[in-house]
Amino acid sequence: MADETNQETEVVAVEASAPEGEAREARGRGRGRGNDRGGGDRGRGRGDRNDRNRGRGGDEEGGEELIEKLVHINRVSKTVKGGKRFGFAALVVVGDGKGRVGFGHGKAREVPEAITKATASAKKKMIRVPLKEGRTLHHDGKGHFGAGKVNVRSAPAGTGIIAGGPMRAVFESLGVADVVTKSVGTSNPYNMIRATFDALTDQTSPKSVAQRRGKKVADLLGRGGASAVEAEAAAEAIVE
Repeated sequence: MADETNQETEVVAVEASAPEGEAREARGRGRGRGNDRGGGDRGRGRGDRNDRNRGRGGDEEGGEELIEKLVHINRVSKTVKGGKRFGFAALVVVGDGKGRVGFGHGKAREVPEAITKATASAKKKMIRVPLKEGRTLHHDGKGHFGAGKVNVRSAPAGTGIIAGGPMRAVFESLGVADVVTKSVGTSNPYNMIRATFDALTDQTSPKSVAQRRGKKVADLLGRGGASAVEAEAAAEAIVE
């Protein structure tokens, strides 16, 4: 009787344990497939994000570095039925320090957004100015806009940027190291910068003048009394 009871107990234990084992195996297989799917998806997603991030980083490194100067911020208000609404207007100058510069202004309810708009506008309106030896202007010039009048003059090495306010920001962003300027009339930063750009757009280089007139640069430089050798040397030294 004892042997029969033991055999029945073992049979019941085997039958009871079999479903649990199958269930554990099924759960194990399900868990494994879930991990495979989840891990694979997560891995691919992470890889895609890293690839995109590397792509953006490469674009930023490949792009040019610009110098951004905040010139002026003006707070404006609008009176409405419920009171006053305040906003901000920003004036920004952007340049690459190698002969390109631009300015722009933007308006927004917050200062950072206004600066962002002004910077984007300045990048779209950049102009190229020929520089002598990469440090100063080729010749003197005058510019005016409204009541603003400015005079700009080339200067020898070591002079520095003799300019104040908005005009200094323009020449620092442009990459000019030696220049003498004078502003006559209004002190409005908007008019001063527009007058400065009016003077810069009139700048020309001996190379462009020679091409326009169908002559050699040495011929133009030799008309001031310099010898042919000095004119040739000066022509070779001109980059733009």
